[in-house]
Amino acid sequence: MRPMVSTRNREMGKIVTRMTVTNRIDRADFDRQMIAADKVRSITLNNVLIDTGATTLCLPADIIEGLGLSLLKEVDVEMASGIRKARIFRDLCDREGTFECLELPGGRNPLVGVISLEALGIELDLKNQRLFTLPISPTETYLTIL
Repeated sequence: MRPMVSTRNREMGKIVTRMTVTNRIDRADFDRQMIAADKVRSITLNNVLIDTGATTLCLPADIIEGLGLSLLKEVDVEMASGIRKARIFRDLCDREGTFECLELPGGRNPLVGVISLEALGIELDLKNQRLFTLPISPTETYLTIL
């Protein structure tokens, strides 16, 4: 998953961004020269909600199918409408991070939760409603072992 740092506001209190998600297995096969670049399943998504109330990346079923993601497991998930079953898929990658994603009910926009944001070193500026990436360089890094 590669979030774009530029964001735009649709409504007060929401941060919406654009990101690219890629099938990790396809990417590994391309890196090993087993498939051509045009066979790597990847999609750039617009209107991705940054949701601090969600824990993980969530994608609609049609995007999951288009990316060819593998079903990992079925879990109970708390949603605004109560607890219900949801499916978790695996094998997404980038900034570089590999993430599971929760399948959203049809017609919903993708969203990114706090665990994905933390793993990617992305923080929210809620006052200005934008995202920024934390540094990762030889002199400054968000990765810590204390």
